[in-house]
Amino acid sequence: MESRSPDAIIIGAGIIGSCLALEMARRGWQTLTLDKLPTAGYGSTSVSCAIIRTHYSTLTGTAIAYESYHRWRAWGEYIGTADEEELATFRQTGCLVLKTEGNHDLQPVLGHTKSLGIPWEEWDQKKILDHLPFLDLNCFSPPRQPDAPGFGEPSGGQIAGGVYFPFAGYINDPQLSAQNAMMAAKREGAKFRFNAEVTAVDSNHGRVTGVTLTSGEQIKAPVVVNVAGPHSSKINQLAGVDGQMSLSTRALRQEVAYVPFLPTYDDEGTSTIYSDNDVGCYLRSEVGNKVLIGSENPACDPIEWVDPDTMNENLTDQALSQVMRVAQRIPELGIPRHLGGVVACYDVTPDWIPIYDKSDLDGFYLAIGTSGNQFKNAPVVGEMMAEMIAAGEDGVDLDRSPLEFRLRQLDRTIDTGFFSRNRTVNDESSFSVLG
Repeated sequence: MESRSPDAIIIGAGIIGSCLALEMARRGWQTLTLDKLPTAGYGSTSVSCAIIRTHYSTLTGTAIAYESYHRWRAWGEYIGTADEEELATFRQTGCLVLKTEGNHDLQPVLGHTKSLGIPWEEWDQKKILDHLPFLDLNCFSPPRQPDAPGFGEPSGGQIAGGVYFPFAGYINDPQLSAQNAMMAAKREGAKFRFNAEVTAVDSNHGRVTGVTLTSGEQIKAPVVVNVAGPHSSKINQLAGVDGQMSLSTRALRQEVAYVPFLPTYDDEGTSTIYSDNDVGCYLRSEVGNKVLIGSENPACDPIEWVDPDTMNENLTDQALSQVMRVAQRIPELGIPRHLGGVVACYDVTPDWIPIYDKSDLDGFYLAIGTSGNQFKNAPVVGEMMAEMIAAGEDGVDLDRSPLEFRLRQLDRTIDTGFFSRNRTVNDESSFSVLG
């Protein structure tokens, strides 16, 4: 039992929930973060590829990603680490994105990049092969499953070039990063409880009043924030707000394959991240002689909506499909006899853009639809949500007057109405993990 009722309850201790706890504590809130799992970052955060990049399909998404990159680059400074604390590490590798017809030769992305002054480089075929000599630059599009006619055969033409974004990389231990944020929040007075499953979001006369746990314990608080990742739709159902929004969230099953590193792709985890719309996959190196291969969610890949508590946690032929698609581009990749990898859930909206907003239940706030492409934005999202909650509790009608949030690095503001639960589907989105 807590000695006093918290000012706010945060449901979910992934990277975003932990950063939110830190930012609210810094602003004087007494927060209690609840998670049904054993520790911070134990859920979908723990199996994130944790890629940090600055290219997005929308201007607002690009701006937040660039702002967040600077927090990760100075992670220890951001969280104010204790001397003895082990820190997650940002490995800056850069990211090469191939130009394809499917991504409109990256012209929309580059429009946002240029308008914000984000560094980028144009790479022609020669420069691509200078850096990644193992690539076969024949086109294989559209991406398809290995049993489809024509799989593995060039479809005509070649990849003419790509764009290299130097401000990109990945976090070596995503679970540790959430625990770093949790420890920083605790130093500011925040509290966390684990193995604590919420079974009811309590309310009275249209106002949230707290939550009830599996044990029957009731915890009172005037503010509750849903940051439950793939379980966010279940929490919304408990709060009775799931049918009151224009957009909803669903848990989407995903697989990431691990393969042995290439002889021409270093084994120190510092090789360039590589994004290939032509075969519908991305990859990055990993310390420990591994390369991670994920899907960019092309049309050929199955859409598998699941209950995150009962889904199949074993790799299927989907992981093998991703490896085989990349093997078209990298003939020397080889197909391991025993494929490794991870299975997890993304928490997605119809346009793959998150919801950062209030709800129709006073005091109940949403940071949902985030899995897949928002790990990288967690520090800035924590700040933005903390300011949004403070404004909402000060009486600002966030539906009529969305928060104007200032990005310090860029010295510009963004309209948080972009992330509204009641927005229309954003046609600028990639409708994929790319955001």
